Amino acid sequence: MNILIDNRQDKVDVDGLDKIVEDVVKTALEVEGVVDDVEVSVSFVDNEEIHKLNKYYRNVDRETDVLSFPLVEFEEIYSDIDEENYDEDDAAGPEPIGDIVISLEKAKQQAEEYGHSFIREVAYLTAHSMFHLMGYDHETDDERKIMREKEDEVMRRLKIER
Repeated sequence: MNILIDNRQDKVDVDGLDKIVEDVVKTALEVEGVVDDVEVSVSFVDNEEIHKLNKYYRNVDRETDVLSFPLVEFEEIYSDIDEENYDEDDAAGPEPIGDIVISLEKAKQQAEEYGHSFIREVAYLTAHSMFHLMGYDHETDDERKIMREKEDEVMRRLKIER
C-alpha cells in the first residue's frame, strides 16, 4: 500500500495528521476487504483552493470539506483477480485508486461547529472520501445508510469517538 500525502496549505498545523490519515485509509480498505496493493493520494489544501477545485470539477461555486477523485471504476480492479493463481511477485506495483483533497481550514471550522476534535473531523473526511473512491455514494437514503455504516465502522475500529 502506498499513501501519498501532500500539504499544500499553511493555515492549519498538520502535526500528527499523516499517521491518522494512513490509519484511516488502511482501515477503510480492511472494512471493504481490499487486500491488494493500492495507492491513494491525499492533499491538504485551504478553503480557497478547494473552492476552485469544486467550481472547476463539479461546477459548484463554493468551498467544501473534501473532494474525491476516483481514477478507475473500483470494481474493475478486483473483478478479474484469480486469487488462487495470484502471484505478488508478478504485480506491477500499487494500483492507484484515486485522490482525496481535504480542506483543513474547513475541517477545523466543522470540528468547532460540531463540537468534536479536529483529528476526528479529518479522520471522518478521509473515511468518507475513501468509500467514494471505492464506488460508494450517498445520493439516496439507502446509499447514504450503507456508506454511513461503513464510515462508522472505520471510526469504531480506530476508536475515534465524536
